[in-house]
Amino acid sequence: MIAAFTLDRRQVLLGGGALIVGFSLRGAAAQEAASPAKRPGSLATTPYLDSWIRIDADGRITVFTGKAELGQGIKTALQQIAAEELDVSFEAVELVTADTKRTANEGYTSGSHSMQDSGTAIRHAAAQARELLIAQAAQRLNQPADSLRAENGAVIAPDGTRLGYGELIAADILHVEAQPSSKLKDPASFKVMGRPIPRVDIPAKVTGGAAYVQDMRLPGMLHARIVRPPSYGATLTDVDGAAIEKMPGVVKVVRNGNFLAVVAEKEFQAIKAMLALAAAAKWQEHPQLPAERGVRELLTNLPSRDMTILNVSDPSVSGLRSIEATYTRPYQAHGSIGPSCAVAQLVDGAMTVWSHTQGVYPDRQAIAEMLQLASDSVRVIHVEGSGCYGHNGADDAAADAALIASLIPGRPIRVQWMREQEHAWEPFGPAMLTQAKASLDAEGRIADWHFEVWSNTHSMRPGGAGCLLAAQHKAEPVAEPAPKPLPLPEGGGDRNAIPIYAFPNAKVVHHFISQMPLRISAMRSLGAYHNVFSIESFMDELAALAGKDPVEFRLAHLKDQRARDVVQKAAEAFGWAQDQKPPAGRGYGFAFARYKNLAAYCAIASEIEVISDTGRARLVRAVAAVDAGQIVNPNGLINQIEGAIVQSSSWTLYESVTFDDTRITSIDWQTYPILRFSAVPDTIDVHLIDRPGEPFLGSGETAQGPAAASIANAVTNAIGKRLRDLPLTRQRIRAAIEA
Repeated sequence: MIAAFTLDRRQVLLGGGALIVGFSLRGAAAQEAASPAKRPGSLATTPYLDSWIRIDADGRITVFTGKAELGQGIKTALQQIAAEELDVSFEAVELVTADTKRTANEGYTSGSHSMQDSGTAIRHAAAQARELLIAQAAQRLNQPADSLRAENGAVIAPDGTRLGYGELIAADILHVEAQPSSKLKDPASFKVMGRPIPRVDIPAKVTGGAAYVQDMRLPGMLHARIVRPPSYGATLTDVDGAAIEKMPGVVKVVRNGNFLAVVAEKEFQAIKAMLALAAAAKWQEHPQLPAERGVRELLTNLPSRDMTILNVSDPSVSGLRSIEATYTRPYQAHGSIGPSCAVAQLVDGAMTVWSHTQGVYPDRQAIAEMLQLASDSVRVIHVEGSGCYGHNGADDAAADAALIASLIPGRPIRVQWMREQEHAWEPFGPAMLTQAKASLDAEGRIADWHFEVWSNTHSMRPGGAGCLLAAQHKAEPVAEPAPKPLPLPEGGGDRNAIPIYAFPNAKVVHHFISQMPLRISAMRSLGAYHNVFSIESFMDELAALAGKDPVEFRLAHLKDQRARDVVQKAAEAFGWAQDQKPPAGRGYGFAFARYKNLAAYCAIASEIEVISDTGRARLVRAVAAVDAGQIVNPNGLINQIEGAIVQSSSWTLYESVTFDDTRITSIDWQTYPILRFSAVPDTIDVHLIDRPGEPFLGSGETAQGPAAASIANAVTNAIGKRLRDLPLTRQRIRAAIEA
């Protein structure tokens, strides 16, 4: 339930009038019952228009979103949407992102939902606000509403009479529930949407400005550093903090069970005190990790709950030739370039936390539970972080800061994690195992498909205190909640496990593993990355068995015309040709998927260079085609696909978490290598298929899986050997060449 802002009508009128954000107190079920048709996007759960739009008496416009800017460019895109439907310039709109005191509760910024949920809500809210302002002007001018038009922040009559939006404000004019449908503008008339407006979040990031929570400096702020346990389950047996508290600038040493931290006036003082405190602390460790066990052995020996998620049968179709294959993915880290950070301050019993969490409301709930405060006594404000796309250490850093701030009221507390802490303690992307088996009929088409996936849950995000390290490490620890599978159609470990291709016989089984030895949670695209890698690698193996071109083989099994369009566009733009021969030492690969089978479509063709002497593989060029529905900002969408391809190539060629029987051992960039600038592709070309008037389709994660599979298929094309275990390191490629 979301608390409503109190609106004093007299104060509004005395202040000249304004539309104030207000949230509905009614639950989603009651809202659904009130309307026979579902409201679009996040209006379904937060229906009042003034939860999304504020117009002041001076004409200033503020738009609110519960989603967070993570570097994916939504702040710019959402501002464009609002400006378009309100008929104002882009610059006339101010956008406020996730803040538990100011914005709607839109849960997590995840799953490529920002545009389809928040973008859709803002578009419809803005369109309905525009029509209400026109209706207000019609009443004042005593003219039919359809004779008036909105333009540049005003309603204009046929005779040229102009009433600015600020003049039309009446108390509560937008405090009405949204309708199921809106009078949306015709895409042919767009002035702001569809334009490559430069992203508003970029300038500070490339000029050294204050762009991230890591850059925040508040008056009177103290700096804190955490001393994390050396391993999972380690117990702090002894520490003498007295000598540490005498060090220059040190304000306090904090110990609460296994939670250990130091607070100082200056940052480097905190770092020196942290190192001294870590040296003084004595821990009892417990070997509990499965060292030297590969993904296959690890996952198949853990108990699982087995669920058949697809089962179609046509006895009239049978296969003649069969193949099977097993694919694996290791634990992988988010590898955030900037370690996690947060700032917290307790004033008069109210806690404010500035965090790069991807879910301000769930994080507020978890922090309030940890501190035993009422939820409305905690405010969480999103500030961008230098590294994210999933559940990294952001929420834990926020909890660290809040716990320390609760002990030092009045002064802001900044907690900055160290590199080794981020790498050792962030929740990793889960290891996965997939097994595929299929047969071909006499015509070389897939007659039978069988696919199985083994995986843990892909989200342990906060919502309760037990998901936070600080709460787990306290003297009175909060138990971590039991992992649960994420429901389809979006899914978690089984995301994209159901193929989009049309097969007469198909069975897909999800083996959900409730416990895994390493700390895990959401990483960009969840299980879709590995499932698409597996399916699209296997499609190439089947195409080879059938003696077919990989692109033509895919098209032969695709009925969805939009899917066919992106496959054909990517192939054409790449210059794909049947029986093509790449230059020596190079290979071509192709892959396709529709993210979650319900979001954006993406096909990618890749060219890989392999140095046979070393086994080093480099993505030379990639060509992508994407259908994300109605395009709001083409440059922003291209940024998303380019970034996803680069990140996915890093996962696919380099990244793997390592550990012994006690500790995580990949704790720096040497032991956890990522893609370097020298390995960045020469070119990435992204071709967008615009669908004016069609719904927004989530695109932020659509390229992760196709990029991985196209790279793997290109490596196979280059060396003539199939690698099925990620990452495709130079050691593995060299071993395959020599085998």
